[in-house]
Amino acid sequence: MQIFLHVLWLILACSSVCATLSKSDAKKAASKTLLEKTQFSDKPVQDRGLVVTDLKAEDVVLEHRSYCSARAREKNFAGDVLGYVTPWNSHGYDVAKVFGNKFTHISPVWLQLKRRGREMFEITGLHDVDQGWMRAVRKHAKGLHIVPRLLFEDWTYDDFRNVLDSEDEIEELSKTMVQVAKNQHFDGFVVEVWSQLLSQKHVGLIHMLTHVAEALHQARLLAILVIPPAMTPGYIQTLKDHRPRMVWDSQAAEHFFEYKKNRGERHVIFYPTLKSLQMRLELARELGVGVSIWELGQGLDYFYDLL
Repeated sequence: MQIFLHVLWLILACSSVCATLSKSDAKKAASKTLLEKTQFSDKPVQDRGLVVTDLKAEDVVLEHRSYCSARAREKNFAGDVLGYVTPWNSHGYDVAKVFGNKFTHISPVWLQLKRRGREMFEITGLHDVDQGWMRAVRKHAKGLHIVPRLLFEDWTYDDFRNVLDSEDEIEELSKTMVQVAKNQHFDGFVVEVWSQLLSQKHVGLIHMLTHVAEALHQARLLAILVIPPAMTPGYIQTLKDHRPRMVWDSQAAEHFFEYKKNRGERHVIFYPTLKSLQMRLELARELGVGVSIWELGQGLDYFYDLL
């Protein structure tokens, strides 16, 4: 069982306006700017009174970059922690190096599995593989497993049908995965295929994944299956722009806020906060399961004090 914690940004399209401000206008504008700390803290968020339900937007903006650097390598959560990094978000690569000890698995979103014909498979995206970064992450986090995500890309219904119904196809697919993992010094793969089939042919899919997992395990490689949930965006810039009142939803165990755009359109955003993440980590401990985070670098740096 996996619990997915999703730390996500709201992407805003902003237009710039040039104007001349009077001294009084400049002072008013400056007074409306929310401050952000840029230095590290000598205490984790738990000791700074930040893991609360009565949260203020100003406090999130002020503190979100200020994690406890002295404890960045200390692990607070005993279960497995999987974190994704993506090529389009370089900060995620830095997060993996700084907080690597807090993770058991890092999954770079690099690879795609494509079917090229009968019993012919190719793993693409290898140009994104960064061996230097992999060495650096492993150097700072002993025992960390690097398991790139492998997405079944551009598969037609006929591709799935032909592979799921053929032991020879499944064997060749498994061989391709093992060979690439060995050549690229991966510890295995995070396999993403479930959502591509929706509700179709899940029995055959389970059969195929079982054989793939067995082949990887025989080669001393890891196989992790992902069943991704729906995703929603959230948020720092919105907090700066609107200074909304943060509300705690006790039933969802999550904070949300409302704001209006220029035309008066009402928007509601639910977004992970220190308190909501802490409660999910406590639930994971209670259930004896791990967590995964999509994606590193998108969320707030002080979140990692909790891990």
